[in-house]
Amino acid sequence: MNRREAVAAALTHLAPRLPEFETEAVIDRALASPGLRNAQADTAAWLALVAYARHVFTEYDALLDEGYDRDSARHFVLDELNDVLAEWGTRRRVSDAETAPEDDSESS
Repeated sequence: MNRREAVAAALTHLAPRLPEFETEAVIDRALASPGLRNAQADTAAWLALVAYARHVFTEYDALLDEGYDRDSARHFVLDELNDVLAEWGTRRRVSDAETAPEDDSESS
């Protein structure tokens, strides 16, 4: 099983209701992110899923543009982010303490 297949399998397990288009975008993010290059497939899938949802389905980037620091912006979108993850069938939730290893200036 190659890296793409391993991340895809982990993502299917993590978010069974994630639409196919979103699945491909998350896998691409996991494979392209320098911070995830050496991570285990399940870790890369989770962190890419969270980053993708945060950037695409919340007001996170808008808050950064308004001058909020990264931690504050993450705090304000936390409930919205977890709602999106729940829609995708994830059991795990993001807490205020959890961070992704990527540059948050990158958006999808």
